[in-house]
Amino acid sequence: MPDLVQSLQNYDIGHLRIVAGLWGVELPSPETDEALKELSAVLLNPGLVIETVDILPSDARSALDALVDAGGKMPWAAFARQYGEIREAGPGRRDREQIYLNPISAAEALFYRALLARAFFDTSSGAQEFAYIPEDLLKVIPVGAEQGAPKGYALPPLGRLATPQERQHPIQASDRLLDDTTTFLAALRMGLEPPETQVPVKVIRLLLEAAKVIVKGSPQAEAVKGFLEMPRGEALSMLAKAWQASEDINELRLLPGLQCEGEWTNQPLVTREFILGLLKAIPDEKWWSLPAFIHDIKGRFPDFQRPSGDYDSWFIKRILDGTYLRGFASWDEVEGALIRYLITGPLFWLGEVDLATLVDSEIILAFRVNKKQVASIENGKLTVASNGRISVPRLVPRVTRYLIARFCEWEEDRLEEYRYRVSTRSLKKAKEQGLKVGQLLSLLAKNAAAEIPPAFIKALKRWEAKGTEARMETQTILRVSRPEVLEELRKSKAARFLGESLGSVAVVVKPGAQSKVLAALAELGLLAEDETRDSLTVND
Repeated sequence: MPDLVQSLQNYDIGHLRIVAGLWGVELPSPETDEALKELSAVLLNPGLVIETVDILPSDARSALDALVDAGGKMPWAAFARQYGEIREAGPGRRDREQIYLNPISAAEALFYRALLARAFFDTSSGAQEFAYIPEDLLKVIPVGAEQGAPKGYALPPLGRLATPQERQHPIQASDRLLDDTTTFLAALRMGLEPPETQVPVKVIRLLLEAAKVIVKGSPQAEAVKGFLEMPRGEALSMLAKAWQASEDINELRLLPGLQCEGEWTNQPLVTREFILGLLKAIPDEKWWSLPAFIHDIKGRFPDFQRPSGDYDSWFIKRILDGTYLRGFASWDEVEGALIRYLITGPLFWLGEVDLATLVDSEIILAFRVNKKQVASIENGKLTVASNGRISVPRLVPRVTRYLIARFCEWEEDRLEEYRYRVSTRSLKKAKEQGLKVGQLLSLLAKNAAAEIPPAFIKALKRWEAKGTEARMETQTILRVSRPEVLEELRKSKAARFLGESLGSVAVVVKPGAQSKVLAALAELGLLAEDETRDSLTVND
């Protein structure tokens, strides 16, 4: 960044004298160049800097602290939006109205003290105007909320403690994400569409991709095995680390109710690291107000995900009504929603925060940074019924449920239990994937709460040896009033639509041929009525 001399070199001597007066120093030289050198030397005196900063108006001091915290420069649009503009005034108006004595903004108060300058700097997206502190002056400005605080001081926590009302109904973090990932991996391995789980399927996929458990949509056999066999604490930590380091998981594009359009890009990893950094300042195990936390970020670091302060070039649409959320007025619906999502979504799913609501409300109002291990122990036992139904509690080892799921039809889950059913179709699919009945029996015996019903064991072994020995089918049946009617029909062109005889007055109608048989009967002068969807009756 430019230094003091470079920042002030284009101003007349009148401006330099104004700066000197506001610092309480004299500027004897009548020549601009000499006066500039004298002023710069005086303004870099550490003691004088401390005195000048100490008597700044509170809003100007906040603006200066924000610039220091940002490394000495901020995009002008972002800075001016929060700390005001600087009036354009030539020397005549400036001296006549003495506008520097009655600044209209914090920015103007800093500008006439040479604590703030404006310039265009090159960025990756082209030249951009910045507010900045002259580089040599920045080095001697005291930083922090208190005068003289050491550089690199820790930010105080943003927001405040939650009120008793905000934390009326606590929602404890859990490791249920691991159970959802097990369901997802089993479905993927079976070629099924993964069912919706408590954690959205799209998020599960992204987390497993970040952890390299799946690659390009395909489960990696060794990685899946290792992940499912890990203790739950290690598995949850693995997903958390993968999420924190991922550049591909873009929470902005996962926000419910919003749709991002266009070719613009954001930096999800930088944004995530920033929010996680702010969370580190919050006391552990203390309930914290989520609305107040978001409010303070808006006031102190509104441009945390838009370094350029540009609120117009990102096309983000509210799905409900198709409105595009542009301009700083949409901050709460975009930035505010993103902070809320990060805390109530990924951080909660990964077991790193607890949440709280009002009683009888779904709106999250408080959170608590959770340093305790939320992982459970996988010591559950399953039960097997003689009719082939298997009930698997949530804390049966994940690798066991993963394999059992691949042998079975999936039934509707309960809150703490997964329900499966063995069928000939599911056994055939498992066999096609190289699984054997003996593996299923071994898994069940090892993890069952009680003896497996002998009839079920017998049925599995008999199927493996002889295959399907009985079949239940749904068919369309044609019934006639007399055998002669059926004989006449068999001699007609409708004969090809008839299947197996079921006695002298009933016959199976081939699939999809019901209307053709009805038409053939009509041509024979026989009136047929459709008593049910699955049977035909003919009267003559």
